Amino acid sequence: MYKHLFGPVPSRRLGMSLGVDLIPHKICSLNCVYCECGRTTNLTHDRKEYVPVKDVFSELEDFFNNNPDPEYITFSGAGEPTLHSHIGEVLGFVKRLRPQIPVAVLTNGSLFSDAEVRQELMPADLVLPSLDAATDAAFRKINRPVCNFTIDKYIQGLIDFSKEFKGEIWMEVLILPDYNDDMDNINALKEALLKIKLNRIQLNTLDRPGTVDGLRAATTAELERILEHWELEHVEIIAPPQQRHEVKSYRSDLEGAILETISRRPCTLADLEQILGMHMNEINKYLSVLEEEGKIETSVQDRGTFYQIRS
Repeated sequence: MYKHLFGPVPSRRLGMSLGVDLIPHKICSLNCVYCECGRTTNLTHDRKEYVPVKDVFSELEDFFNNNPDPEYITFSGAGEPTLHSHIGEVLGFVKRLRPQIPVAVLTNGSLFSDAEVRQELMPADLVLPSLDAATDAAFRKINRPVCNFTIDKYIQGLIDFSKEFKGEIWMEVLILPDYNDDMDNINALKEALLKIKLNRIQLNTLDRPGTVDGLRAATTAELERILEHWELEHVEIIAPPQQRHEVKSYRSDLEGAILETISRRPCTLADLEQILGMHMNEINKYLSVLEEEGKIETSVQDRGTFYQIRS
């Protein structure tokens, strides 16, 4: 079992993707209300070597010596990957180890105002940042950043990165009804997106339970209305979770292990991670499918969100 690698996982956007996690749970520069990995316990912009790069190198070498190549190598996890002060070094190692495999970085983009961070991501083939708000009020309500960080600084960092990066940029915009779906916010988002050089804009919505009560996913019709209102090129709605079954890395044995575990007793995401020895990002991919298919349901209790067989 690896400590810093997970998967390959059935990603809706990247197919068979090997995850590289450089940040311990749950260290992040934002504390988003919708985060499927739970509340941020260390809200920070401080960059450090949170996990030893030599250990990551060793795991990557072992994986590729003993497994078939994935379709993507993806830097993601339960925290913000650009907080790791040596992410550029790890990216360079991966490109030397497997130059033929495209490398993606999933990031909230909040550190792109730092020129050093932008430079470290240059070896990547694909960067997938996020932008959920373009007004400071909505930014603080949804993303809950460190108090002195502004949306203007956030957006300018994205603009600067898009001018410098030679690979593709796919921007994810997560829509939360009653948080950022009013016309003021939708128009402000459009204005910001037009300033950033993007290959794709991907509209998304809540997939798993978030960190606060009362959130709901936007309907497909609501997302389509935003898409039509924007009239922008290269905008798409992220495919629903059930389509993960069509991804060749989807493993029925892992789905079965999750169902077997929660059939005995309801479990939180942390419980499942400990019992199954799987990374929480990987587990979340399967939970989304199982809930979409009506096989499981959630129950919010004092200790967190519990997953159980649907009654």
